[in-house]
Amino acid sequence: MPKRRPSRVPKPDAVPRSVTFVGSEVLPFAKTGGLADVLSGLPRALGRLGYDVTVVMPRYKGIDAGVWTGRLRVPLPGSPPEADIWEQEIAANVRMTFIDCPTFYDRDTLYGEGNDDYADNPRRFAFLALAALEYAAQQSHPPDVIHAHDWQCGLVPVYLRARPGSFETLANTATVFTIHNLAYQGLCASDWMPRLGLDWSLFGLNGLEYWGRVSFLKGGINFCDLVTTVSPTYAREIQTPEYGFGFEGILARRSGDLVGIVNGIDAECWNPSRDRHLPRPYTASTVTAGKREAKRVVLERYGLAGDEQTLSRPLIGMISRMVDQKGLDILTALGDELARLGASLVVLGTGDGRYENFWRDIATRHPAKVGARIGFDESLAHLIEAGADMFLMPSRFEPCGLNQMYSLRYGTVPIVRATGGLDDTVRDVGPQNSEGNGFKFTPYSSAALRGAVERALTAYPDRRTWKLLQARGMREDFSWDRSADEYVKLYERAIASRRVAVMT
Repeated sequence: MPKRRPSRVPKPDAVPRSVTFVGSEVLPFAKTGGLADVLSGLPRALGRLGYDVTVVMPRYKGIDAGVWTGRLRVPLPGSPPEADIWEQEIAANVRMTFIDCPTFYDRDTLYGEGNDDYADNPRRFAFLALAALEYAAQQSHPPDVIHAHDWQCGLVPVYLRARPGSFETLANTATVFTIHNLAYQGLCASDWMPRLGLDWSLFGLNGLEYWGRVSFLKGGINFCDLVTTVSPTYAREIQTPEYGFGFEGILARRSGDLVGIVNGIDAECWNPSRDRHLPRPYTASTVTAGKREAKRVVLERYGLAGDEQTLSRPLIGMISRMVDQKGLDILTALGDELARLGASLVVLGTGDGRYENFWRDIATRHPAKVGARIGFDESLAHLIEAGADMFLMPSRFEPCGLNQMYSLRYGTVPIVRATGGLDDTVRDVGPQNSEGNGFKFTPYSSAALRGAVERALTAYPDRRTWKLLQARGMREDFSWDRSADEYVKLYERAIASRRVAVMT
């Protein structure tokens, strides 16, 4: 395989020159959730800082990007012995590296069919972890940091530290492991240990064992140099029984190495001044006219009246997976009260059938006030963010969340539950906070949710105050450049920690 030249951008010795990301999905090549957005936005932001960045992912069915650059050996029992490597530059200082193994990745979906995971997912993602390490070890200048993401890549730090003789050139490479959603833990039966090429000595409380099973997520947490998650509040929450999903003790043990950094957003894609999905792009100085025109189009798309009375009524938008985690249980418990709050409501999303049916039914009963669209439509999502006056996110838990940040950027005031990244990015409007940018509630209940909505609706008629609230939100910086600065500090810390570990 060709050896890569180091980045030509000089960096101080204390700053990592190169970072290799390992993840299971990356925009625009494959996506099922927010992980793909992170693995697209953060590497590009680091590239703009001069870092030499590589992003490693599977070459799934349908990906035709990149050029073939070689083949490498992947020593995983019961698996194809080799993988082809395809590479493509995607931005300044950023390249994609695709691991091509049709046996594992030439499938119609990423993780499974219907509600069932592929039975060989442990081997599929162990193969990705080993291939990424083999690739990194063969570079003329190994990375300063390997940054693995979610359970699918939890074995990256495990293989690196448990097989030191296999990756001698990576002895000084620091590892960072990011938890995007603790609810997904990468569990499989204990008899997978030998099939994953792992010694039974690693199956223990301080290793990969979790209630008699193997957890890829636990392996990533226990063997990396530093653990991160996607917001400071979520980092604290997951160390408690309420949000820890049984991992609270594991994470509390590493609390000194656990850091929360709020995700960024794609500030070019989500930019109201240049958004091609909007009938009239706008800035903070033209927000009133721009949002009014977008609101008119949203009402039209949902079949709601576009007369002056309806346009003057506040419009609440919601774009969400229709599942309990997103607060659909406390929201739908309000029933027909939702249509009597003094606002119009439009919903876009898909999920549990009972919630989909709820929205269909309430829209049928209140066709002048409620509009529901089951499914997903990217253009309509942009329109809702621009046309809504308020955006609703009553999540039970939310590691980071993106829509509240999109909303603030579009001058749409968020109404959120104070959890995870929602709590970190939204400041409650109130008499004690002149810098509030939205409305929050804390108890996970329908009454608390209704109270927050009513506070927002009470504030809405004061146009001067509302416009100041919009402008405050539109000034927020949720770009990946801001988040990248925090990751730079984290990488420096991880490298220092690794140097100490090697010396001792």
